[in-house]
Amino acid sequence: MPESPESDQKRMLLTQLINEGGVPASYDGPLWTTEEMTSEFDCVGFAAPYVVVRRRSDGAKGTLTFVHQPRVYFDFVAVS
Repeated sequence: MPESPESDQKRMLLTQLINEGGVPASYDGPLWTTEEMTSEFDCVGFAAPYVVVRRRSDGAKGTLTFVHQPRVYFDFVAVS
């Protein structure tokens, strides 16, 4: 089964996280500190480098990617 473009993008993102140890330079979306993230999202579970969340504003479930040092969350992806 061929992989989707989204799978390729996630693989590239994870490779950058592992190799560079931070938010990839190619990422240009919002970033959240732990305090900011917990004010906008309810955390459902962790599986590094992802956290499963529910967005408080509309109840949308999804994932965020995070890095440890400094702890930054980014790349919200809604799931159905």
